[in-house]
Amino acid sequence: MTDTLKAAYAALQAEREHDWAPEQLRANAATRAALVRKYDPRNHAQAGELVDDFTLTAEDGTAIRRDDLIARGPAVLIFYRFGGCPACNIALPRYDRALFPALSRAGIPLIAVSPQAPVDPELRARHGLKLTLACDPDNALGDWLGITFEPEDKPAVAAGQSWIGSITGTGTWVLPQPTILIIGRDAQVRFIAVSPDWMERPEPEAILAELPEATIAAAA
Repeated sequence: MTDTLKAAYAALQAEREHDWAPEQLRANAATRAALVRKYDPRNHAQAGELVDDFTLTAEDGTAIRRDDLIARGPAVLIFYRFGGCPACNIALPRYDRALFPALSRAGIPLIAVSPQAPVDPELRARHGLKLTLACDPDNALGDWLGITFEPEDKPAVAAGQSWIGSITGTGTWVLPQPTILIIGRDAQVRFIAVSPDWMERPEPEAILAELPEATIAAAA
């Protein structure tokens, strides 16, 4: 299968190696490598752990509460960095195409979450996304899960200059590591996959494998 995330990220890397300056390539690789080195799965929420109550903010400003999401069964949350992140713009459309139809039939919410406030309106339009886009205000849920990070390299920002904090609206360098979170109806973590290297993320098939409800609904 050529339309995999792995193949798409390999193509993106090849494009960057052709277009980017050597210093830019080295800096990008060093940042990702540092996150991989520091990653310890014991530092984030674990399967079986009860997820604290939380409230996300939908595109239209309405509240999305934990208990509403899991009222009828599990919910799937896809944490992404921000709307303009190139790697996220590769992952989200693929997750949407591969997961939304099956999850929708099974009544399983599929929510893409980032700290960006408000949600980037161009993200849905750019890809025709059907999944729900939501904001995690001030990275509250991401912090509780233990999936947020700050880059080691935080260059000085001139007045009026665009930077991560101005893009997300948080005023900080903090971003979530790309994460797949499945919350069961019992509010426990059923599955969590954190990607410290944002160019390596689970394929949609691996997520569907954790959701037998979707398979049953598809066969019905």
